[in-house]
Amino acid sequence: MNSLEDTAQQMKNGEQMESYKKPYKVSDYLRFIVPSLIGIFLFVIPLSINGEFTISVAILANYVQSFLEGALPNIATFLIAITALLSLQAKIFKPSYISNSPFLDKLFNVSWIWQIVRVLGMIFSICALFNVGPTAFNSENTGGLLLYDLVPVLFSVFLFAGLFLPLLLDFGLLELCSALFTKFMRPLFTLPGRSSIDCLASWLGDGTIGVLLTSKQYEDGFYTKREAAVIGTTFSVVSITFSIVIISYLQLDSYFGPFYLTLIIAGLACAIIIPRIPPLSRKSNTNYGEKEKVDEAAPNDMSSFKWGIQGAVQQAKKNQNYSKVLKRGIQNVLDMWLGVLPVVMAVGTLALIAAEYTPVFKLLGAPFIPVLEIMQVPEAAEAAQTMVVGFADMFLPAIIGSGIESDLTRFVIGCISISQLIYMSEVGGLLLGSKIPVSFLDLVVIFLQRTIISLPIIVLMAHLIF
Repeated sequence: MNSLEDTAQQMKNGEQMESYKKPYKVSDYLRFIVPSLIGIFLFVIPLSINGEFTISVAILANYVQSFLEGALPNIATFLIAITALLSLQAKIFKPSYISNSPFLDKLFNVSWIWQIVRVLGMIFSICALFNVGPTAFNSENTGGLLLYDLVPVLFSVFLFAGLFLPLLLDFGLLELCSALFTKFMRPLFTLPGRSSIDCLASWLGDGTIGVLLTSKQYEDGFYTKREAAVIGTTFSVVSITFSIVIISYLQLDSYFGPFYLTLIIAGLACAIIIPRIPPLSRKSNTNYGEKEKVDEAAPNDMSSFKWGIQGAVQQAKKNQNYSKVLKRGIQNVLDMWLGVLPVVMAVGTLALIAAEYTPVFKLLGAPFIPVLEIMQVPEAAEAAQTMVVGFADMFLPAIIGSGIESDLTRFVIGCISISQLIYMSEVGGLLLGSKIPVSFLDLVVIFLQRTIISLPIIVLMAHLIF
């Protein structure tokens, strides 16, 4: 069977080689270069605005937030409610306008467990918007925090990220990155070269953008289930901007250099180790649906750069119908608004309720007290409860730890809260709402793995710095 697959792949590569040998016009190269450069500018190139570095997509999102500031919670609640109601209609009544549309059918015809999640998202958002129902649902620390602080950010980011994602995905940039970086990414992180773009977009922009990039590429057959799960849980890092927010809140601004260096070291350790151990190592190396596995390797008689350029131009030539590209961008936006926002609202609110109204995170943090004491971290008891509360929301450890007197301890709390990466109020909710094959249990285990691997590195660095 494997020999048949190898033969088929060789024939496919041979056909690719034949198509790559055909001469290209200048216009063919421009179809790759121009959209890709615009995509790089929007998603990757950092710009300094009021002394803070960010990317163009985030700037556009901030503009929409400012312009629609008071209306965004209402708009988001409407979208979440529409999603829940249409999903119930699709499941119960199976109307033809949904079942006959592949896009609408995939968007609204989901399993019952996701139906329940979407209905919960609707209930929580309505309670928070109109300040009705149990306080646990609409408090400014639970549903209110999500609806008024996080969901408007996601709404705005999804609008522009969804519209402009085709510039990164469809015009050859990822084919070039695949060829150039696969020799580096494969042995180090067990990932294809194109995943470097996901990491860069997250690092300079936002982890949510990395999840969206990964999910779309997984659905298009460029990542296997294992690769998509690894990238989504390992490379969707917190942006530089948010790192600055955390360190400022903890009053450690003057230590940003060593702070970010510590994050890089801890993050690299997690990225190298975690893909090689369960649950990620046990994920299937098969592709989404019926998609064929994409071969990145350059032929022996062609350089990686030339192979990448040829592949990029070939990909760009497939997308000459710009109206279809625009339609795909609009579908991306709707997919994110209607498919992801309800999940973030539901799962995030439940996690914040657990953090705010139950002792569950304090109890879970108790085993870290002797560990922190052995590592000679001052105020270990106070710091221990911040070790797992970040699973609910990325900002909670900083809020709880801001009153701790020791600079070293606050440094550890800040670093660990960012390196943990899996937050149910944002990245965790996005992962569960996407097609990326990770379960809630997977996220719990990976969160703990990241904590266990990162903590000794961060504490060692903290002792060297303070």
